[in-house]
Amino acid sequence: MAVKIPLRTHLITEHDDIVQVTARYAGRLAEPADLIAVAESVVAISQGRFYRQEDIKTGFIARFLCRFPQRHGSLTSAATIQLAINEVGIVRILLAAAAGAIGRILTVPGFFYRIAGPAVALIDDVAGTMHPYHDVIVLGPEKADQVAQAISDCIGIDAVVMDANDLGKADVVGASSGVPRHQIPSLFFDNPAGNYEQQTPLLLIKNYRSELKGVGTNAA
Repeated sequence: MAVKIPLRTHLITEHDDIVQVTARYAGRLAEPADLIAVAESVVAISQGRFYRQEDIKTGFIARFLCRFPQRHGSLTSAATIQLAINEVGIVRILLAAAAGAIGRILTVPGFFYRIAGPAVALIDDVAGTMHPYHDVIVLGPEKADQVAQAISDCIGIDAVVMDANDLGKADVVGASSGVPRHQIPSLFFDNPAGNYEQQTPLLLIKNYRSELKGVGTNAA
């Protein structure tokens, strides 16, 4: 079984270079057969992709649509809906909202995000990120594949940018060349790095391909 090592870091901010941060904490432990995973929210924060609610000018559509999402989701405020509109455009969000309404009638979840796309699905509302970013809205990272590749080139091992939580959800947001990205989520269903107070946004998985045998063969 592959060994998973959560790596505690300093508080990463928009002033950090995520490639250098990863090299600092994982570089000495990394070996060629390993995988380094970086939390997508931390990559986004290092890119400055976060906003305070009071700094977001919301339009009528955002204020109207925020009444409908389920309360446990991320798009529960006019500010987050407005950022979603800014990310993918108002037409796509309106189409996604219509699809979501149809999905509710059919009791089939997920229609909204299928249309809205991953950029919207990655938005974390307030309280979705650890202190002191618990009161800001964090978008998904930009150019996640390029970030993962830069980390891989720097450290010399495979790298991924991951979105994982305690609900058993895990998605590859970005991956370096050659990573079998369709198999990777199986390593993260138990959310080994944790969330929030653990402050372990990096996860080093030793000899990770040994745990993927039999999972599937699709590669990036």
